[in-house]
Amino acid sequence: MRTSNPFFKSKVFSNFQTAGTLTQTDSADVMTVQGAVNKSYILLACVLGGAAYAWYTLVTMGIAFYPMLIASSIVGLILALITTFAPQYAGFTAPLYGVVEGIFLGVLSTLLETMFPGIVLQAVGLTLGVFLMMLAGYQMGYIRATEQFRSGVIMATGAVFLVYLVSWILRMFGTQIPYIHQGGLIGIGFSLVVVAIAAMNLILDFDNFEEGAKDRLPKYMEWYAAFGLLVTLVWLYVEILNLLAKLRGDD
Repeated sequence: MRTSNPFFKSKVFSNFQTAGTLTQTDSADVMTVQGAVNKSYILLACVLGGAAYAWYTLVTMGIAFYPMLIASSIVGLILALITTFAPQYAGFTAPLYGVVEGIFLGVLSTLLETMFPGIVLQAVGLTLGVFLMMLAGYQMGYIRATEQFRSGVIMATGAVFLVYLVSWILRMFGTQIPYIHQGGLIGIGFSLVVVAIAAMNLILDFDNFEEGAKDRLPKYMEWYAAFGLLVTLVWLYVEILNLLAKLRGDD
């Protein structure tokens, strides 16, 4: 399972929005779009710091890849679950998640870079390009997070989560779902679909920023909204890396 799968955070944010608005009138105590954007910058800085640390450590000290990859994956999953189910603590857990997830991405990126030189720069560029394209489409009104759109994306994300869960369970017994984790048309096609679903989740995150501010959610939900966006970006980057690795391996 990906530590960055956004199924749960999407559901929790949607449930929080429908639970009611904040009754207090002090504007300093409620969520704003700019506040969520600022906190997103902070979390991205945490990710970059963690990734830089992992990259430097692995390259200069020759530490084994997989123990650090597994440890950061497990700790990231724990922090993501805590943040998801206790959003009031997101101001503490989200930055920690960012650092740990940065370490995870740094290890994964270093590992794949040794196998496929140049893949990290391609993945970063594509992730940024998809993000900017989806943001532009959302701001210009070409893509809107309607109830039908939101329900469809959440259902599709849940389906991907279940596929990864089943795959993880099968690997514990020495097998796996055939084709989807390999190169070839089926594996590449599956990765393209997952990348598209991850990109659609960005629209939900953009909408959460605006809807959370409009509904006057508590101030700590700025951290949670930023956490949600970071989760999607990490998931998107990992899936793009996976897709590029399949394409390189299929050459």
